Amino acid sequence: MIEVNLLPGGKKRTARGPKLALKLPSADTLPTDRWLLGVGVLVVALVAITAYLFFATTSRQSELSVAIEEAVSDSARYADLIEQNDALMARRDSIAQRVSIIQEIDSDRYVWPHIMDEVARNLPDYTWLTTLMQVSLGEDLQFRIEGRAGNNFALTQFMENLEASLFIRNVDLISTEQVIETAGGGSRLVNEFILEALYDQPPPELLQTVPLFEPEPQVPPDTAAASTS
Repeated sequence: MIEVNLLPGGKKRTARGPKLALKLPSADTLPTDRWLLGVGVLVVALVAITAYLFFATTSRQSELSVAIEEAVSDSARYADLIEQNDALMARRDSIAQRVSIIQEIDSDRYVWPHIMDEVARNLPDYTWLTTLMQVSLGEDLQFRIEGRAGNNFALTQFMENLEASLFIRNVDLISTEQVIETAGGGSRLVNEFILEALYDQPPPELLQTVPLFEPEPQVPPDTAAASTS
């Protein structure tokens, strides 16, 4: 409802109500007790420290969570690498074992060719063999040589030659006796002997290997063209 003042010189009445006012405490109204002031400062400091520690701990917790996730990821990746490495190591050991077996078989395969070659190569003149056989199955291969020699000098030379071989050692004279050899309508007195020796595997650096097949010589193109023309 609207009211209009019709009296001259009249004043409009205004409604009066409660008014809000914000007043700061003055220095006179503040507490003067130093213990009370100290407690207030301490409470404010504790609140500030607690807020700082809360936010710092939250930030640290976030960093640790990220670090833990990275560590878990790295752990899974390293576990795969370790598993692959273990598989490669097992495969390498298996291959090495197979190679060792093959080398052992391959080294034994040439034992008797070496023995026969050394015996034949060191056989002096006026000496021939009747038997060459193995007499032991132990770690050291022992073999026996039976034959005949025209004289004692030839037999002594044969034993010295065998001792000088890289593949033969411990040459022992088991027995020797003179027998009559009949050949070509005649007879003569010879020395029949029995020797025993051990096979020896020399170090690889003392052996000289050669290829089984010689490579074909390379013919220059100019020479080949001239020969065809």
